Amino acid sequence: MTSVPEQTFGFTPREFQNLRALRTPGGIQRALEAMPYHLADTAWSPRRVLRSGTAHCLEGAVFAATALRVLGYPPLLLDLEAVQDTDHVVVVYRRGGHWGAIAKSNFSGLRERAPAYRTLRELVMSYFDGYFNLRGERTLRSYSRPVSLARFDRAHPGWMVSERDLWFIPEHLLAIRHRRLLPATVVRALTRVDRRTLQAGLMGGRGR
Repeated sequence: MTSVPEQTFGFTPREFQNLRALRTPGGIQRALEAMPYHLADTAWSPRRVLRSGTAHCLEGAVFAATALRVLGYPPLLLDLEAVQDTDHVVVVYRRGGHWGAIAKSNFSGLRERAPAYRTLRELVMSYFDGYFNLRGERTLRSYSRPVSLARFDRAHPGWMVSERDLWFIPEHLLAIRHRRLLPATVVRALTRVDRRTLQAGLMGGRGR
């Protein structure tokens, strides 16, 4: 019986093995935590993140989704939309029928989530109290459906190993419909987070 060649998505053998070596969603999150936050207006491919060892929120999410894909998971991004603040992109996956998330952020409350949430809305709500701006305003308002990065394989072949910025990914996330998280009456009654919560959330640096 002839074996089926392993799909490497254009990565070199060493790059592919480095991604495989992450082994689990937790391993991918630990790799993100070890990377310095990349403060730049860029949209690097997973290859460039792997090579540089640095990433910001979007780049970390695309890298993590690609690593999950190498491990056999669907590469799913979910966009969290805010007001008076920046959006945040997380990677979602399912284990045992429950949703978990991987994320790159300098805000301590906006990183990973264990696969313990029955629905995506439950998962998104777990980010609500940790999602605030520098004025302490709670800013999370809506979220997208999960977007599989596999959808870009045909229109943008080789995107995972591209030397060009992947702006088509955030452009797609901005264009799709988002579900409102809270009714207007709840939004009007929101209070700001207290000083200690603000300080705790900012431990780690700047940027989402």
